[in-house]
Amino acid sequence: MPASKKIALGLDFGTESVRALLVDLAGREQASAISAYQHGQITDKLPGTGEKLPPSFAFQHPQDWIESAAAAVREAIQQAGLTGDEIIGIGVDFTSCTMLPARRDGTPLCLLDEFAAEKFSWPKLWKHHGAEKQTERINQLARSRKEPWLDRYGGIIGLEWFFPKVLETLEEAPHVYDATEVWLEAGDWFVWQLVGGNADELTRSTCQAGYKAMWHSREGYPSPEFFALLNPKLANVVAEKMPGQMLPPGELAGNLCQAMVQRFGLKNSVPVSAATIDAHAGVPGAGAAEPGTLVMVMGTSSCHMLNGRDEQSVPGVAGVVEGGILPGLFGYETGQAAVGDAFDWLRQLAGQPNFDLLTDGAAALPPGAEGVLCMDWLNGCRTPLMDGSLRGAFAGLTLAHGSHHMYRALMEASAFGVRWIVELLRENRVPVEQFIATGGLPHHNPLLVQIYADVLGEPISIHPSQQGPALGAAILGVLAAGSEASSFATPQQAIVAMAGAIAGEKDRQPVVVQPDQDAHNAYHRVYADYRKLGNFLAR
Repeated sequence: MPASKKIALGLDFGTESVRALLVDLAGREQASAISAYQHGQITDKLPGTGEKLPPSFAFQHPQDWIESAAAAVREAIQQAGLTGDEIIGIGVDFTSCTMLPARRDGTPLCLLDEFAAEKFSWPKLWKHHGAEKQTERINQLARSRKEPWLDRYGGIIGLEWFFPKVLETLEEAPHVYDATEVWLEAGDWFVWQLVGGNADELTRSTCQAGYKAMWHSREGYPSPEFFALLNPKLANVVAEKMPGQMLPPGELAGNLCQAMVQRFGLKNSVPVSAATIDAHAGVPGAGAAEPGTLVMVMGTSSCHMLNGRDEQSVPGVAGVVEGGILPGLFGYETGQAAVGDAFDWLRQLAGQPNFDLLTDGAAALPPGAEGVLCMDWLNGCRTPLMDGSLRGAFAGLTLAHGSHHMYRALMEASAFGVRWIVELLRENRVPVEQFIATGGLPHHNPLLVQIYADVLGEPISIHPSQQGPALGAAILGVLAAGSEASSFATPQQAIVAMAGAIAGEKDRQPVVVQPDQDAHNAYHRVYADYRKLGNFLAR
């Protein structure tokens, strides 16, 4: 088959919908389609029973993932005028840590009649914050025992991670824990459904396990002794309830089973890659093939990732995983818990139908928003404090200020959070040499990117693709297909060919936002005030 007829499929699972992206081996988009989940985010009432959920709970319906993916793939194939037999590989990225309890045949517990009305049987969305006390106990025990794995996560694990959610179920609904035969990430569950096979053969992504479940390529998971001290019934959770094999993203998890071939409207049993975390797929999707590039995947929340040649301990980093993003490198993950959703919260609070007036007003203000200062912890703090209970604030408000001042201050606070992250990395011998912004926000909010550049004092490249994670997932699908199918000898070759800039092609050239030196100088004082406010709120 000619290279121009070889197509990769990237499936990008978000909080509300899934995107199917079809690209050729030169990275040219053939079609994309989005399909919303029928049940969306389950945050108010439990499906079927109408039970009111606590405000910290967030679930999803597992059948939505299959049905929406199939609908999006069929629509994309139709848009592109393809038959389906052109697709050579499938890559999957997924929100994380979104996880679920299942039977050994792959059936989610919530789809069984006896558990449908039990809220702890439902998949916990990444933003589920019900395990606060379990997270604190895990951290306290790890510190008291001086667990070596804790340093890889900056000395603290997060509220949204895998084992806090498992422990929450064990303590709040032990009958659900007892009935669970397989605990796994939703991305791994989806890949399992694509390729079939028994539980012992399912693929667990080293990316998801490394960043969200304290797994290490040489040491594995925390010890049974550690788990037993948390709860005796948790001692053998890995051996008894976490079957499968570990594979990095881009490795072959299996081939599409016949039932899914038909459901997705394809013609062949296509190779499928091990899953990856959605934001992490944005690194290859942004064309970042080498170490030292901080890729800022900016959306509802933001993940900032880069690859390094060495493993260093960095306080508050969300994880350091060997091969967690790209083979042969150490992937560092940092992040901010509220970005796009914080902006939208303020828009709604201001009673604005869109961002036009807020943006115009904010753009006319000088650095520092005329004295208004914000702390952007409106959904807790990821990096560097890893504390979901922290709260945000506005300071310096007077009757002369308006909502546009608050909006400018909120954007500046988001940029200050990135500067704090960059300083932490550099102080701990992790080089940060250049910046790439990807995701929806950089394309729709140029003022935000300019503020980021001014605060950092560094140029920022906006990758031309508005769907970096989906493109990254498609690249992983190509890697899973193998060099014979794609002719790419290394992951770097695939990334450069499919996501890198191409001379003479306007839509493959990044927009580079240069910092304003005067603004950068002005931000030094405001940033110092931001850090002081953070110290006060974190006490």
